[in-house]
Amino acid sequence: MKKVVTFGEIMLRLKSPGHERFFQSPVLEATFGGGEANVAVSLSLFGDKGVFVSSLPDNPVGDGAVQSLRKYGVDTSLIIRRSGRLGIYFLETGSMQRPSNVVYDRDASCISMVKPGDIEWGKIFSGKADGTNEKASWFHITGITPALSQSAADSALEAVKEAKKEGVTVSVDLNYRKKLWQYGKKAPEVMRELAKFADVIIANEEDIQKCLGIEAHVDVTSGKLDTDAYKNLTAQVKKEFPNISVVAVTLRESLSADKNGWSAALSGKSGFYLSKHYDLDDIEDRVGGGDSFSAGLIYGLLHYAGDEDYAVNFAAAASALKHSISGDFNLTVKSEVEALCKGDGSGRVQR
Repeated sequence: MKKVVTFGEIMLRLKSPGHERFFQSPVLEATFGGGEANVAVSLSLFGDKGVFVSSLPDNPVGDGAVQSLRKYGVDTSLIIRRSGRLGIYFLETGSMQRPSNVVYDRDASCISMVKPGDIEWGKIFSGKADGTNEKASWFHITGITPALSQSAADSALEAVKEAKKEGVTVSVDLNYRKKLWQYGKKAPEVMRELAKFADVIIANEEDIQKCLGIEAHVDVTSGKLDTDAYKNLTAQVKKEFPNISVVAVTLRESLSADKNGWSAALSGKSGFYLSKHYDLDDIEDRVGGGDSFSAGLIYGLLHYAGDEDYAVNFAAAASALKHSISGDFNLTVKSEVEALCKGDGSGRVQR
């Protein structure tokens, strides 16, 4: 079992039923989710110790968020509880040619108010904060947290710097969200600095362009994968950031809201690898698909003895399965992912 620490925001998710438009019926389905929290849940279900660090309101809504994580084995003991509010996002699931739509309501949420010094990262990574003295193996963050506010960005930078001091592997999922970058900084100003402390970068081609300012000359609408283009793109990331040893790029072909192609490429320490391609023809819920990939990649790199080819295939399979599950969390276990990696995608009843 490895200890993986994640840092970010968990939100209240309010979704219209099925494929309905917002307020088509007077019902919104309430669950919880958010990038780094989703990763912690997935890793816990795979068998690792997922630790989620955040700041949540000290009220029943915050309690509900914490309980949703504990339900799946996530360590929530290091979450800061204070007065304030929980961020909310509203989700309308698309269908056919109508895309899904997300509306954020997360201004002045507790996590956006976190500032450097609020969290004792050295103690968290060393295990002194929870009294276990169990050192963290990995730290994961996304580009969503530093997009929330200047103080959240400063806290994210503080966290990755402290992780490197403690010898903890750092992964950053760039996760560009144009609706969030509203406090005066452009994404590359913040994300390029964070990337200087990363060992692993996870992204799609747009994330790399919007967060790192590196042009991505690839066409995801052609239906064909230009391997050389992705080799060149990942090589450029490594050239500009020599500290990065692994760049994983998710490859989503959005044919419609319900039908996607899904695969990934990885430029690692030992070579360049492409995962198996999955045809996702009847998507239940694609929200959290990237987070499930991140969790699968972290698990694969930690547990499969440096087999980067298998790690990217494990990650792609984990994410393919997530698309069959409603909600942010990827409620699959390691054996299910390994079975799909071996080719068992029949969906036959397991008796």
